[in-house]
Amino acid sequence: MQQTLAISGTNWRQRKRRRAAVRATLAYVITTVIALLFASPFIWMLSMSLQSPRQLTTYPPTWIPAPVQWHNYADAMAHPMRPFGTYIKNSLLYTGIATTGLTLSSAFIAYGFSRLNFKGRDVCFMLLLSTMMLPAEVTLIPKYILFYKIHLIDSLLPLLIPAFFGSAFDIFLLRQFFLTIPRELDEAAILDGCDHFSIFWRIIMPLAKPAVVTVIMFSIVATWNDFMGPLIYVNSTHKLTAAVGLHLFKSMAGDTGGFVHFGQVMAAAVVTLLPMIALFMMAQRYFIAGIAMTGLREG
Repeated sequence: MQQTLAISGTNWRQRKRRRAAVRATLAYVITTVIALLFASPFIWMLSMSLQSPRQLTTYPPTWIPAPVQWHNYADAMAHPMRPFGTYIKNSLLYTGIATTGLTLSSAFIAYGFSRLNFKGRDVCFMLLLSTMMLPAEVTLIPKYILFYKIHLIDSLLPLLIPAFFGSAFDIFLLRQFFLTIPRELDEAAILDGCDHFSIFWRIIMPLAKPAVVTVIMFSIVATWNDFMGPLIYVNSTHKLTAAVGLHLFKSMAGDTGGFVHFGQVMAAAVVTLLPMIALFMMAQRYFIAGIAMTGLREG
């Protein structure tokens, strides 16, 4: 009897393991198919960037280039009429400075709203959040007139200066995360002789790394892909960013008898997209943690 029960238990465990293996395999297959569907536009863009103009016009379309046209990337980056390498450098400069200013200023303001008690704090915070309902198009003309009056047009300064005054969404995101950090840490630091800046820089910021990384990622993506801002404020071709330069690249690609070399256009698009993919691959763990913990708060 005991031997029969043991055999039945073993068979049951084996069936359970097989069912778990089948479910895991099915989940991986479905996930892989969905991932390939989402990645198919990028794969097609990458394939087009390595094809010759003749291959691009064949039907049915060719997914695997033969031969591979690696020179499309070199031609796209070094074309004298379209200095796309310069556009990438301008985007890196714009993204780096704007992200640094936006992250630090938003964190400073979020610290004040979350850790300091002052009269009218909640009213000021509500007023700050209400600015998120104001469309950017409403303030576009007044901002342009302001920067035109102080002679900052045809530069990236009209885009960099506002970044050092914080963002309502980023302030809200960081404030909600700061509220989850126990206040006992502040009290212990004050007893050790720390001022508010030391508490902010040495305690709050290291503990809020997931939220800070999330804000940095949001800012990098927004500034790197910013098209409207550089298009409005920058007039000189050599000062353009990659987002505007990519559009200009396509529009100017017909400078030889109306011919558009889509291989070079796609090569430039791939170069523009790769930094965003690399960024998410490196920081996705902090990004998910920052989003997941932002809504939590001590009771």
